[in-house]
Amino acid sequence: MESYTPKQIANILNVSTTTLRRYEEQDLIPVVPRTKSNHRYYKSIHFQAFTAIRALLKGYDTPMVYEVMRMIKHGRFEEALWLVNEQQFHIQVEKQRVEEILGMIQNTDFTKYKNVKLNEWMSIGEAAKISGVNTSAIRHWEYEGLVHSERNKENGYRMFSIPELRKILVISSLRKTVYYIENMKKLLNDLDTQNYGNIERSFQLALENLNNQLLLQLKGIAELMKYIHFFTGAVP
Repeated sequence: MESYTPKQIANILNVSTTTLRRYEEQDLIPVVPRTKSNHRYYKSIHFQAFTAIRALLKGYDTPMVYEVMRMIKHGRFEEALWLVNEQQFHIQVEKQRVEEILGMIQNTDFTKYKNVKLNEWMSIGEAAKISGVNTSAIRHWEYEGLVHSERNKENGYRMFSIPELRKILVISSLRKTVYYIENMKKLLNDLDTQNYGNIERSFQLALENLNNQLLLQLKGIAELMKYIHFFTGAVP
């Protein structure tokens, strides 16, 4: 069976040997054998494990990748694949959400969202539930000057109007692609003035990013399946 030194794999994958050691310390790969002189060396299964990790990290969050790799190491293949599948579902939901909000932007009669009739004024909890974000995120966006609330005269609680809810929906969809507060403020100002060109381009970029992430996820899954084959005895 082919063997590799840590430096050889590090060079092939364009990472440091320290990174490889960290993956080993995180219990992500099979037990690493040693030479008689106590130097570690890797076999084909380790090489594929590292390849799968690097491919998965391009499309998935680090905690999920680490959990999947630990599951596979301990023979929990089905659980690992269902976890990956769950992430595929999430990106599908996000794509649908972005497309829905893109269609909502130019709707002058914005009185419903996902078949839910909107009240003229909504509490922060209601706004958070409708937009699918945490109340802490809305408070942060208000602190940054992206959205504005009025205070309920009876109890002092924050109340958000329908136009502000629309801003919350836009922010929640573009926060991964519009990185600077000032750029987001300009887009929200365009929303207020019904100047939709830049906003639509930003949403198209968000959709392109999701398409790219999907491609990277599928490439990661392909490498993951090669790795699983080492355990099932069906090495291609």
